[in-house]
Formats: sequence, C-alpha cells, structure tokens
Amino acid sequence: MGLAIAAIIKGYKCIFTTTDKQSKEKVDALRAFGAEVIVCPTDVEPEDPRSYYSVAARLSKEIPNAFYPNQYDNLSNRQAHYEQTGPEIWEQTEGKITHLVVGAGTGGTITGTGRYLKEKNPKIKVWAIDTYGSALKKYHETGILDKNEIYPYVTEGIGEDFIPQNYDFTVIDHFEKVTDKDAALMTRDLVRKEGIWVGNSAGSAVAGLLQMKEQLKPTDVVVIIFHDHGSRYIAKIFNDDWMRSKGYFDKKGMTASDIIGSKKDVNLTTVEATLPIGDTLKIIKTNNFSQIPITREGRIVGNITENHIYSSLLKSPELKNKPVSDIMQEAMPFIDINTSIDTLSDLLSKNNQAVIVKDFKADRNYIVTRQDVVDALA
Repeated sequence: MGLAIAAIIKGYKCIFTTTDKQSKEKVDALRAFGAEVIVCPTDVEPEDPRSYYSVAARLSKEIPNAFYPNQYDNLSNRQAHYEQTGPEIWEQTEGKITHLVVGAGTGGTITGTGRYLKEKNPKIKVWAIDTYGSALKKYHETGILDKNEIYPYVTEGIGEDFIPQNYDFTVIDHFEKVTDKDAALMTRDLVRKEGIWVGNSAGSAVAGLLQMKEQLKPTDVVVIIFHDHGSRYIAKIFNDDWMRSKGYFDKKGMTASDIIGSKKDVNLTTVEATLPIGDTLKIIKTNNFSQIPITREGRIVGNITENHIYSSLLKSPELKNKPVSDIMQEAMPFIDINTSIDTLSDLLSKNNQAVIVKDFKADRNYIVTRQDVVDALA
C-alpha cells in the first residue's frame, strides 16, 4: 500500500505480483490506487517461473526503466525498521520493553527492530511468530532449509518457503509456530473482545504469545507489532461461511480426529515423484488403494488415482517407465485435524474423493476418504 501511494505522488506506474492465497480485499485496495496487480499460484516452488517472486523478477528485467524493490533481499527493508520502528518502541516504552513479538515474513521488521532494541538492552527477548507450513522455525534452530516443513497454509503475511536475506537469525531468540485455525480465531477475538481491528498476522502474533505465556512475569513489558488491518479480510476471516468452510468453527459432534481414531490403518503411504508409473500402480494394487499422494523431497505435491493411471497407460503404454510426476493430478486438500465432520463431508466431492488431514502440533499427516466417513458414521 505504501508503494502504491508513493507511486501516485512520484508519477510512477506500479505493478504488484501476489498469490491467489491473499485476500481479494488486498488486491482490490491496490487496484483502487491505480496499481496493476498480477495474481500468481501459491503452491509452486519459489524458483518456478509462475511464482510471484519469479514473475516480479522477470517483469523488472523486461520492462524498461523498471525497479524491483524485492522486499525479501533488499536490506533497506530491515534498515528502515532499525532507524524508525526500533527507536519508536524504545522511546514510547521508556526503555522498559522486555519482549518483542513479531510475525515473521520477509524478516525486515523483526531483524531491524530487534537489532536496535538489543543494542539498547541485550536482555530483551525477540520472539518470532511462524506458521505451520513455513520453513523458518526449523532453519533458525538447525540452519537447514527442510523442504519437508513446507506445505500450503492459509495464514497470510507470515512464514516463508525460502530464507530471505533480510533475516539476521542471531537477533531472534525463539520461533513459535501457530496453526491457521488458532490464528483465524484469535484475529476475530481481537476485534470482538478488544475492539482492535486487525488482520491475520496479528491474530497469529497474539495466539503465539499466549502459547508462551508461562515464560512471562507480571513485571514484563511485551510489545507486539500488528502489521495488518482487518478490513482486508472481510470476505475471509470475518465471514462466517468462509470460516465454516475451513472448519475453524468449533462444533459439537464428530471431527476428523474422531474418524482417524476409528480407522484401523492410520499411516499415510506416499510415493516419490520420480517413481515410475508402473511401480506406483503396483504399490496402489498391493495396498488396495484407490489413490496415493505424491511427494517431492518429502513434501506432498500431487496425487494420483488408480483410474487415472489406467486411462493414461491405455492411451500411451510407453508411459509405464516414466516418472509418476508426468501424469500426477492436483494434490488433495489439506484440512486441520479438528475440522468438523460436516465440513469434511462437504469437501469430499466427486473431484475430491479424499483429503489429507494434518495434525499440525504433532506434525503428522493422515488420509481420509468418503468411505472412512461412512464407516465412522455407521
């Protein structure tokens, strides 16, 4: 939004790339300021030419006199927070701040602000709020970018599937992960109980802080940065139908967790994308599966059904020795383990014969089919 306003004042044409995960209100707001917005797919690798990172970089090279701000790797991002946000917090708390809590995305806010505050008082704790599906927490703890940590998530504004250069992980003391559901419910609570009109990442920040509340003393002074505004989520978090469709409303009755508990075999079997199609079919037949998720380096990237393999081989028998990724279908939908059975049933349509159930806190995946729901209700 700041860039869009600056572009008007400076007389620049402004083009934004974003993902189809972002709320429609964000896109509409930018277009209201005269900016062009290009919406790109979410569930692709950062290096994929369709990703919003790649599209932005490509356009900056193709368009004459273009400048690519690159909020991820442009160190002016964190420097701005070092020069402005950090001093503002230090002065307004009269130097009494003990903890800084920030939703971590590009790394600019938390690194710049945190560095300034730690220079003033090295005892200040800097806590980063991450989301399940992001690779940041594990990278901070191990120095390893683990692709297995990465999968689609709903929360907007935080989390990354690569490591931006704006991060200085020595500034950050701890990363805390928050589920999509907890973030959404807390965002609504902040508005309805506190009258603070904030967005998705703010809900994550407060939910994460509450998960760590036992580490705080009554005398501590905690500052949470709220990056976002609630007006950008009218059609999503503040829409009951959308919340219900995601299974975020607690309901009486059975949940996905109950169905998993009633299954005899709960282990999720997957195949690597490089496995030949013929071998994949053998695994499906041996295990009496109708379909199986496909992974790449441990990350679920697609799905394949027995019927789709048969129809593909009938048309082109030579495909038998090709990697299954050549014919794989779209990945099954992900849902939280606490999703109600009503919402789960709605998701299990002709197009989605099964869903992946994620227990975010235990970091386990399960598969639930229409037959599983029928068996549980019988």
